[in-house]
Amino acid sequence: MARYLFLAFTVVPFVELYLLIGIGRQVGVLPTLGMVVASGLLGAWLAKREGRRVLRSWQGAVAQGRLPEEGILHGALVLVGGVLLITPGVLTDAVGFLLLLPPARRFIAARLRRALDRRMQAGTLRVGSFGWGGFPGMGSSGEPFSRASPPSRRSQGEVDAEFTDEGPGR
Repeated sequence: MARYLFLAFTVVPFVELYLLIGIGRQVGVLPTLGMVVASGLLGAWLAKREGRRVLRSWQGAVAQGRLPEEGILHGALVLVGGVLLITPGVLTDAVGFLLLLPPARRFIAARLRRALDRRMQAGTLRVGSFGWGGFPGMGSSGEPFSRASPPSRRSQGEVDAEFTDEGPGR
């Protein structure tokens, strides 16, 4: 996981900067800046449109009492695609646009689902590893397929009690 974070936060920005400088040298600074701003605006609009479409699909399926065809994974991919499009860069824009195209998103979602299924079957996917704190290992036993329990109010020094009013003088 640390390897992917290293790539995401160091290598990818350097590649993006290299590509933007190269494009700027070829077409000029203003057209390059225009391209970055236009892709960000177009990406925000597309992400909003696709996000609404996925949400309407979910709502329609639930209203009809059936399981949505486009699961949570599709919504997450739309969100990631939107974030990538808003992020300045050429590679991030290409991947972001790809994630917003329904046929590509269906293909990617199917591949991710198969990979997650394989990891669950092998027992290497820790369902409860993000715990209640939202970070790996916090609030979790660390066991595969374990669920983190919600934090107890009593552990914070509070007392759980009920009071009844029996009227005056009692």
